[in-house]
Amino acid sequence: MRVERARYFLAAVETGSLRSAAVRCRVSQPTVGQQIALLEEELDVVLLTRSRRGVRPTPAGQALLKPLGRLVAAEEAVRESAMESSAAYRGLVQIGSVSVTAETIIAPVVGHLREHHRGLRFTVREGASADIEAAVLDGGLDFGVITMPMSPAATGLHRVPLVSAPVGIYTLTDHPLAGRSHVHWHDLEAWPIVTMRTGTVMWEMLHRHVAGPDVVIQAMSARTVKVMVGQGAGLGLLPRFETSADIPDLVWLPLHDTSPVHLCLTHRQDSQPSRSALLVRQLIRARADKLTEQGI
Repeated sequence: MRVERARYFLAAVETGSLRSAAVRCRVSQPTVGQQIALLEEELDVVLLTRSRRGVRPTPAGQALLKPLGRLVAAEEAVRESAMESSAAYRGLVQIGSVSVTAETIIAPVVGHLREHHRGLRFTVREGASADIEAAVLDGGLDFGVITMPMSPAATGLHRVPLVSAPVGIYTLTDHPLAGRSHVHWHDLEAWPIVTMRTGTVMWEMLHRHVAGPDVVIQAMSARTVKVMVGQGAGLGLLPRFETSADIPDLVWLPLHDTSPVHLCLTHRQDSQPSRSALLVRQLIRARADKLTEQGI
């Protein structure tokens, strides 16, 4: 049995559709459908029922979820042990990150690397999305994890979506807007704004929708935005990620008339990443998938 067929089946069950499974597994939707059909032929059972709403496991498919999950986990453990024994995870991996991805995605990955891959060295450079992409393009970074800019990627760069988040404002619980279910861009015109600095996606989004906003603080990190809002500096414009829970008396309100932002992995299209860089990218994608599952 080809283990990737089991992997595609598990992804289809977890995501509820062949399309979403294809996105998760980084292959085409026809590939997922074909490989699951071959798995059904091998096992001589029907694993999925398909409808316009998506897919769900049949009773036989449900019974095979745990055995196939163990099969996939065993293959991953074998690959990991083989890579470790061959000293494949060595060298330096240079990562770029915006502040929100540093806290929500990169930090847990760094902890995993420290514990399980002691021979691998890494550096993390925090900055604005545009600065990180420029460094990736000129070879100064292996890849970046950024807030996806509103402009298309530069020639030679490839962006891989990781996780999305709605945009809104943080404010104190006693603020006049705090009792509302949502706000609009025009509601921000009358209040001082705390947001990320010039050159960031948040800065660009704010100035695209609000003429002459009263920006009182240009922060270097999402946490700084929340700390300043907590001290009464103004409304904080940020995507919603459940971080900095230790800052009391904050409420988040969605912006009703705007699109979500997307966190993405950006790398050079023509690069040949090392095994270590591929490992770190795999861990980052796994962390992003976990955030999506947890609704963070």
